[in-house]
Amino acid sequence: MSRILKMAAVASAAVLALTACGGGGDDSSSSGSSAGSTVTDAQVQAALEKGGTLTVWAWEPTLKNVVTKFQEKYPKVKVDLVNAGTGDKQYTALQNAIAAGKGVPDVGQIEYYALPQFAIGKALTDLKGYGADSLKADFTPGPWNSVNSGGGVYGLPMDSGPMALYYNKTVFDKYAIKVPTTWAEYLDAARKLHKADPKAYITNDTGDAGFATSLIWQAGGKPYQVDGTNVTINFQDQGSQEFVRVWQQLISEKLLAPVSSWSDQWFQGIGSGSIASLATGAWMPANFVSSAPAGAGQWRAAELPQWTAGGNASAENGGSSLALLDKGANKELAYAFLKYANDGDGVQIRVDGGAFPATSKTLADEKWLNTEFKYFGGQKANEVFAKSAQNVVTGWSYLPFQVYANSVFNDTVGKAYVSNTTLSDGLKAWQDQSVKYGNEQGFTVK
Repeated sequence: MSRILKMAAVASAAVLALTACGGGGDDSSSSGSSAGSTVTDAQVQAALEKGGTLTVWAWEPTLKNVVTKFQEKYPKVKVDLVNAGTGDKQYTALQNAIAAGKGVPDVGQIEYYALPQFAIGKALTDLKGYGADSLKADFTPGPWNSVNSGGGVYGLPMDSGPMALYYNKTVFDKYAIKVPTTWAEYLDAARKLHKADPKAYITNDTGDAGFATSLIWQAGGKPYQVDGTNVTINFQDQGSQEFVRVWQQLISEKLLAPVSSWSDQWFQGIGSGSIASLATGAWMPANFVSSAPAGAGQWRAAELPQWTAGGNASAENGGSSLALLDKGANKELAYAFLKYANDGDGVQIRVDGGAFPATSKTLADEKWLNTEFKYFGGQKANEVFAKSAQNVVTGWSYLPFQVYANSVFNDTVGKAYVSNTTLSDGLKAWQDQSVKYGNEQGFTVK
């Protein structure tokens, strides 16, 4: 087992180096708490009173205000907030620091899909020793499940990405398209819209791993089963096939705009209405405002279409945690910052800055729920997002080498969008390549 774990750590390093984009360890540090020990609230409070310096690696912009307020409340603490890059760029720098044994930050922002590989590579501290497992009720189901790995808690949820269907009401009204409540209705709406206006599409998609897995998640799919270093990958499960059934028709009938998300053309399509809907996370509204101002007043938010009529299932798309690095120098102080930022006063500070919360309390707050979105014609869109957060399907798992898997998505599944390869064949190729890689890295994958 020690050989496998060592190989898993090497796999983590290789994965982080190979990744092209970003959409359980024990605490053994001599400067922190030893493996299996318990850290009391009194010890954490004592660390705050004593003070010291913390290094936090994160790119999320609202953390700047959190750091300022934290230092005002605890004047003996100095927080050095470092942007070491976004997503994979930070992960590579982080792994390099871990391998070198120096320059490792106390706290790191790690996206949910990437968290398992750091945990199994023994790079993170299990927060159960700090009583973090008692915080489950403080967070919504999706993010909380995402920070749990191999029986440990390896971070506290920072934000959330419960999915919604954003749609251009002006376009829908023009062509008498009802807001779809099922994905079958969504397919019909795509056909109706594109027939009426060949330059208009129900949505865009050129192949995206995070989007595909989110819809499979919503459909109840569980293609990834992880038990320590034993992994099963199966895209023949019912949820995955539900996704294939609808999305293959959208691809085959050329009903998807061949436009990559986050491109200038994408934002132009959102603003003009040639892209008439998006199924994505609750973090999207700020991007509408900043990058597609021409669509202001035309768009609305609705619940995701369902795979089964009458359902209410949702899924997450995106989101990050804050985690304690195992080689960090001041873990009690670092944990105090984690709790402040993600389960304390820092939550409201970040929400006021435009972040979407992962905390149950905030999602139930009447003032927050009644916030009117000017871009959405005055709609109280948070009501839609909060409901989605509560309806996220439980039981989803990411691979302990998900970053690598995502990096080869376009070489496998992505071919279905540009060639005669079917989506089903593309998923099978993705599965096979992921199985091969995992076995090469010391996991037992089938």
